[in-house]
Amino acid sequence: MASNRPAPEAPFANDFFGAEGAERSLEEWNPTEDSVRPVRGRHRVAKQRGGLARSSTVLGVGVIAAVGAGGIATAQDKPAVSISLPDALSDNLPDAKSLPGVGSFMSDDSSEVVDEAATYSAMGIAYADTASDSDQGGAGEALRSRILQQAEQQEAKAVASAKAAAAKAAADKAEAAAKKKAEEAAAKVAAAKKKAEEEAKAKAEAARLAQLAKSYSLPTSSYTITSTYGESGSLWSSGQHTGLDFAAPTGTPAKAVHNGTVKSAGWSGSYGYRIVLELEDGTEVWYAHLSSMTASAGQKVATGETIGRVGATGNVTGAHLHLEVHTPGGSGLDPMAWLRDKGLTP
Repeated sequence: MASNRPAPEAPFANDFFGAEGAERSLEEWNPTEDSVRPVRGRHRVAKQRGGLARSSTVLGVGVIAAVGAGGIATAQDKPAVSISLPDALSDNLPDAKSLPGVGSFMSDDSSEVVDEAATYSAMGIAYADTASDSDQGGAGEALRSRILQQAEQQEAKAVASAKAAAAKAAADKAEAAAKKKAEEAAAKVAAAKKKAEEEAKAKAEAARLAQLAKSYSLPTSSYTITSTYGESGSLWSSGQHTGLDFAAPTGTPAKAVHNGTVKSAGWSGSYGYRIVLELEDGTEVWYAHLSSMTASAGQKVATGETIGRVGATGNVTGAHLHLEVHTPGGSGLDPMAWLRDKGLTP
């Protein structure tokens, strides 16, 4: 049957504190009946190892680990906590450098590279949890610098794009101006060329007409044009004038306009006395209202040779030479245009 007995003395008190410490400890600890709880059943006292209980060893290691890890994790936020141990206890503690995960922090060799992540991992502490405010501030500064760098790159890219667009617009404008200038120059050259060609053509035509004029002649002289080809009126049986009228005094010479053969010469009704001169190309020139004829049918005549004289025979209102021009097929032509085509100006 268990009995209430006083608490046993600590067998290791002298080992930790010495004689004085043991005496002081015994004097300070004064249990009473109320403070001592009855001990029931069997109980064992922990064996001593080197003068230090196993629980005390674990306590010491935990304290040192807590000091190492907690001091690093909270050094920026909390004031340092001082821990003092009795000399007897500190003399029996194991070397902190030999403890796993702690010795690397206690190394005196400043040249030794410490793997903090591995050390904290061995201690069961996440390395990310030990980041200080300064580390976080450095990460923020790095992010800020990175954002600023990206903004500067984007701004530089935008400026470069704007410069490229402006350069392209200027190049396009210069190209358009050069193209317009080239087109204007080409237009001027083309106009000058066309003008030169027209002038050359006109000059050639003038030369041709001048040459033709030497071989063609107006049908009479001292005349006045009184009626032209195609005029309408009751004076003409067909309702339109079919020739060109040269009003001149009676007896004015009527001349061959070109080399040809007299096809017919005689009276022809409303035409009065008429001569039909057939040219080398088959064109027929009719001379009507003559007062007299000096050439006869079948006679060959030369340009400017007199073949009759102006009169007022046939259906007339006064003395004049009525001139008609017909194609080889018999169609009537405008005598004014035909004479001009031969270089003559009636």
